Amino acid sequence: MDIQLFIPCFVDQLYPQSAFNMVAVLEKAGCNVTYNPKQTCCGQPAFNAGFWDEARKVCTKFLDDFSGSSVIVAPSASCVGFVRNYYSKLFENSSRHNDVKAISENIFEFSEFLVNKLGQTKFGAELNGKATYHDSCAGLRECKIKGEPRKLLQNVKGLEIVEMEDVETCCGFGGTFAVKFEPISMAMAEQKVEHALATGAQFIISTDLSCLMHIQGYIDNKQYNLKTMHIADVLVSGTE
Repeated sequence: MDIQLFIPCFVDQLYPQSAFNMVAVLEKAGCNVTYNPKQTCCGQPAFNAGFWDEARKVCTKFLDDFSGSSVIVAPSASCVGFVRNYYSKLFENSSRHNDVKAISENIFEFSEFLVNKLGQTKFGAELNGKATYHDSCAGLRECKIKGEPRKLLQNVKGLEIVEMEDVETCCGFGGTFAVKFEPISMAMAEQKVEHALATGAQFIISTDLSCLMHIQGYIDNKQYNLKTMHIADVLVSGTE
């Protein structure tokens, strides 16, 4: 299958290796991956901050950078959820309505694409240890992703998956929420990490690096023996 790769701006700047790992898995799954280097942001930060006119300009560029008729895969349920659910609000009754409809139907988060579109859950990955999975708000509520990443992780050799308490509760990041309401945000991160530690897990895995960045920051501050990993990083483990 031919797919277009969308790499969110923060992944490009802070976690490029996770993007490369996603490509490696997609190619192993038999996909022909293309990347448009002109791509930038999906527009979510401006939209969430209330700057809809500015967001619309960024989103227009996104529509121009990608072909709506082709499958688009991204390592972020947050960005995918935004494109699927909010572009229609920004471009309602506009000339780009059909473009928005096409892209909304053809953009997928990495794990849901592997499981639901390709029907593949085994990639020969190996990671020894115990892990717990964090359901991101966007993945769970905007993309309806729940079982897909767990199916993939169950097929990672040597990895034991344990569920933490209140697994569907927000980690506290929420983009600008973490900046505007830092004390609340950090209290939510503390709760998430404490629940993960209570399972005895060595790893916290998720589809969203924005959540993992926030959680890892709290972990590093407390110097806990716990590591966050994007699911793409897990699926290439032991396959080099």
